[in-house]
Amino acid sequence: MRRLGFWSRSSSIAAAVLALVGCAMNAQQQPQSTAASHLDAVQKAGVLRICTPGDYKPFSFQKTDASYEGIDVDLMTSFSGSLNAKPEWIKTTWANLLPDLAAGKCDLAVGGVSVTTERQKRAFFSAPYMVNGKTPIARCADVAKYQSVAAIDKPEVRVIFNPGGSNERFARANFKRAKLTMHGENVTIFDEILGNRADVFVTEAAEAITQQKLKPGLCAVNPDKPLQYGEMAWMLPRDDIAFKAYVDQWLHLAQAGGEFQRVMDRWLK
Repeated sequence: MRRLGFWSRSSSIAAAVLALVGCAMNAQQQPQSTAASHLDAVQKAGVLRICTPGDYKPFSFQKTDASYEGIDVDLMTSFSGSLNAKPEWIKTTWANLLPDLAAGKCDLAVGGVSVTTERQKRAFFSAPYMVNGKTPIARCADVAKYQSVAAIDKPEVRVIFNPGGSNERFARANFKRAKLTMHGENVTIFDEILGNRADVFVTEAAEAITQQKLKPGLCAVNPDKPLQYGEMAWMLPRDDIAFKAYVDQWLHLAQAGGEFQRVMDRWLK
């Protein structure tokens, strides 16, 4: 009887162990529940919320009637349609662009956003859609004077920058001797150079090229050889892998199918 009792207890223990192992294996085999994605939320709401400063030609610019135009505006209109959603533009600033996205005020952020590791710590980026390095813009008569960072970084040179984005970070990191001035309005910053109240503004090559067309007397300095390599992309909520995958796939197909290039040609030629 003792022997039978021993084996009976052992069998019970073994059965319990097997049951626990089986439960653990089943738990591992069960698909893990996924967090809610903006991909599903946008389709359900029928609205794509887009944060943008709206002051950066040719990417996103708010007109006097409060509507928006530019490369990212055209692309976002098409992208929204792929989700059966309407674009809803949410005005922000460069200083608040990342905080607004992180706070959930929008589904993504666009408007000429440079890819940086600091932003990457708090957000995802789409696949980059443009190489667009830092380029000086100055009065055309002074272009020969500002061919390098060293040539710009002199006490007599007045460097102007807009706050809160990669332009400010570049200026503060590279110009230690030049006179730095922060100008709060990106739209009017070029007039400061034309009015001889500043000498140089360093921004992305695409904006420098666009502004030299809009502002006679200003010239981009070697836009084909930027001072710093840079990429442009759309900024997405961090850890939303499903949404990023969809954005990247849409962008890839738009590029392969020619839609992307048609938008670029419309604004950059």
